[in-house]
Amino acid sequence: MRKTIRYVSNPAVCEDRAPAALFGKEQAAQVRAYHRSFPAYRPTALRRLDGLAGALGLAGFYVKDESARFGLNAFKGLGGSYCIGRLLAARAGIPAEELTFARLRERDVKTLAAGMTLVTATDGNHGRGIAWTARELGMAAVVYMPKGSAAERLEHIRRLGAQAEITDLNYDDTVRYAAQCEKAHGWVLVQDTAWEGYETIPTWIMQGYTTMALEAVEQIGADAPTHIFLQAGVGAMSGALSAFFADYYAEKKPVIVIVEPNKADCIYRTAAANDGALHTVHGDLDTIMAGLACGEPCTIGWEMLRRYADVFVSMPDCVAAKGMRVLGNPPGSDARIISGESGAATSGFVAELMTNERLRRLRKSIGIGPASRVLCISTEGATDQANYRKIVWDGYCASY
Repeated sequence: MRKTIRYVSNPAVCEDRAPAALFGKEQAAQVRAYHRSFPAYRPTALRRLDGLAGALGLAGFYVKDESARFGLNAFKGLGGSYCIGRLLAARAGIPAEELTFARLRERDVKTLAAGMTLVTATDGNHGRGIAWTARELGMAAVVYMPKGSAAERLEHIRRLGAQAEITDLNYDDTVRYAAQCEKAHGWVLVQDTAWEGYETIPTWIMQGYTTMALEAVEQIGADAPTHIFLQAGVGAMSGALSAFFADYYAEKKPVIVIVEPNKADCIYRTAAANDGALHTVHGDLDTIMAGLACGEPCTIGWEMLRRYADVFVSMPDCVAAKGMRVLGNPPGSDARIISGESGAATSGFVAELMTNERLRRLRKSIGIGPASRVLCISTEGATDQANYRKIVWDGYCASY
């Protein structure tokens, strides 16, 4: 496949905000109240990068830095912790609005938790979040990773007490394998993607992600973003956050742009086909953006993206690599952000969008320019440090 940037506009962005409430501001407030009850909870930083904004010809550039989330170096612990909490609450008869970490540590719930084994598939960050939550709540966890996964990410999961291994399957087949293990062993599948017949747990995971969006809008305050760039793997995080921003900002909703790697662009392909079907990417899904190396869209995530995202982008790895270098070596007095391959994908795309004349038409179509304020989320830090150094030090994947 030729490395290139391709994009398609959404011709049917929905004005109906009702479905967005599933991930909207009221739901997010309830989710954050739960997260706040964890001793490890701290809001992550929102970095205002004035130097980068000036260099790119923008009025503002905000980056929500998720590398400090729960000490896990990525945002995924938000979804994992909330879905497991809701799972235990449902079995213990605890109303969602009364759910707290302390309640989950009471004897009756601890007894329930001790008898459960969680299973999931992950490229690293989701599995780490599941393993951490399982440890915190006294549960067993089994984590499977796709072929090509970094040994460092595997070890991070094992150090949290989970049983973990790398398979010889791609990501989507690893998900299917984890689902088979659930049935074979009586485990509980806690997967961050949805399909027909498997929707409740993925919805809880997606709702968990809204804590970081609620933090972000409160940290930004009155200088609301005009453009928001979100990265997509299966589309769970980007779908939940697109719905949140649509609900929160209502008629002032910012332009929402979704980015994916060329080699795993199932959301882009689904949007481009515009035929009512979900479109998949097969094969090894070989991209440096490991957290986005997913070939099959999340059904719930796509429904939210179909309604509320404005543009879908497929891009080469070098754009994410550029984002890692830009955030790690900022202009002026901007804070340095250590962002991994998936985390820097959106910032890299914004930098490319604002400096590449071949993208002038896209800039014009989304109305981005000197008066624009951009929000990106760095979803992870350097979760594979050897690869981070290879990209940032050696200039890997410098052009396309």
